[in-house]
Amino acid sequence: MTVLGVEMNEIEDGVAPTDSRHRPDQRLMENTLWDEANKEKQRLEEKQRAARRLREKEAELATAEGKSFPEYQPAWFKKTKDPITGNLIHMFTHEYWDCKDKQDYIRCPDIF
Repeated sequence: MTVLGVEMNEIEDGVAPTDSRHRPDQRLMENTLWDEANKEKQRLEEKQRAARRLREKEAELATAEGKSFPEYQPAWFKKTKDPITGNLIHMFTHEYWDCKDKQDYIRCPDIF
């Protein structure tokens, strides 16, 4: 890893539990534990897939029962239309900074 890569990934106190600097596979890679890092990366990816499958199943059940089901929403971004291109984009809401100041990360999912 380059010096820049390592410095950008330095642990910082008070960041959200979903911050990529908390990725256990990244830490293992930095310690040159390649096999362990790869296994951990696969575990994290499968955990994400399982969460997506669960959301999809819950949405299907709700639809079958004639109920609405809320679309997945990122914690710190809002889907909006780009005023120039008209494409759908995710805009940063800046709410993260308030939550960081308060150390209130209740909205963060368990991703690691």
